[in-house]
Amino acid sequence: MHLSKKCSAFKVVLSALLIVALLQLIYLSFLSKFHGKQQRYRYSELFGGSGAKKNAHPEKNSRKERLRYSLSTGGIFDNSGQYRVYKNLIKSDFTTNEKPGSDPSSNILALATHTTINNLHYLESLLERWQNPISVAIFAHGQDVKFATALVYALSFFCPHIQALVDFHLVCLSGEMASFPEQDREHFAGLEDCASVFSRLETHGEKYKNYAMSGNISYPNNLLRNIARGGTESSYILVIDMDMMPSADLHEQFMAMIAKHEPASDEVFVLPAFEIRHARKMPATKAELVQLYQVGEVRPFYEELCPRCQAPTNYSQWVNSHVRETGTLEVAYTLTWVDPWEPFYIGHRSVPLYDENFKQYGFNRISQACELHVAGYRFSVLSTAFVVHRGFKIQGEFHARKDEENKRNRVLFRNFKEGLKTKYPSSARRC
Repeated sequence: MHLSKKCSAFKVVLSALLIVALLQLIYLSFLSKFHGKQQRYRYSELFGGSGAKKNAHPEKNSRKERLRYSLSTGGIFDNSGQYRVYKNLIKSDFTTNEKPGSDPSSNILALATHTTINNLHYLESLLERWQNPISVAIFAHGQDVKFATALVYALSFFCPHIQALVDFHLVCLSGEMASFPEQDREHFAGLEDCASVFSRLETHGEKYKNYAMSGNISYPNNLLRNIARGGTESSYILVIDMDMMPSADLHEQFMAMIAKHEPASDEVFVLPAFEIRHARKMPATKAELVQLYQVGEVRPFYEELCPRCQAPTNYSQWVNSHVRETGTLEVAYTLTWVDPWEPFYIGHRSVPLYDENFKQYGFNRISQACELHVAGYRFSVLSTAFVVHRGFKIQGEFHARKDEENKRNRVLFRNFKEGLKTKYPSSARRC
């Protein structure tokens, strides 16, 4: 009798466990179907179709049509014929709504930057700091051409602040073509909001070193800089790399500065460049930066790799110059370019373009600074503005072909300097 009761109790417990397991399976099945339905809705919302509400998002449909049109043109070839360029792959609302006769003060200064898809996730914090027009030139190769097209479209769709201010341009090899991402459902799986798009980009980028691309493909940095520059109609442009951050309120401070004193036509405005330990928070003001500088958490850009490339900025003079509490930006001192200085600067849109023969590592920015010098420009260092690179640049952390590329570009730079003598025959300056 006692054994019978035990068996009966065991059967009750077993039945209860089976019921719980069955309910869990039903719940998981429901969640899976719900998630699948949600994904189908998100996908149809992105591209239209039976799952989308009729005329629910006409502005998003027009964005899709603009992307389809941009891709249908097939892009244009660069001057070398090696690259295909999709200018204005995605146009920002700022650019789309800009009309002749509109307030010119709204388009005085823009930021231009370039990247592969691997570093595009930095755009989130860059725009958070800048909060004004940005022109982004992206280089993609192989399967990344599809991935870049899809994720850029997703950014414009899910991130209103990106669509408001960021123009995207895509560059690939001339033998490759970007296609409309509607059939590439795998790229959009799991994308539900802006944060999920940036998370996908960050995960993708963790696999790569800077400049290291499959198939020994050269990264055309100067071509990308020129495309990003040409992608904005702003009077002044700040060109930086995607993994750099400008000081806070730079846009407003620069606008106020040039409203007081109109810049000379032969003047560019230098932003001292630094690099910061990866774990550190990006400084917003000069006071914050100087504090980190004094304890070694921030140091001059390229201090370990090429100290001479930034030394002419005169960091000691800049760091020790008076920091005004009013937030007023002004010229601290003016310098004449010396070899091999490669400053980051704000320049008028009319300054000479970058020489597109320089690719990969070495001499790409020095060559352009050298030309500015020969063309008669002076370099005015701003009092409180700066740019900071994420992470210390350290020997041994670069891709394998860095030294080979540097050697090749050194030869190219010698020829470039000779060409400047013909381009500026009346200039007594040399570099």
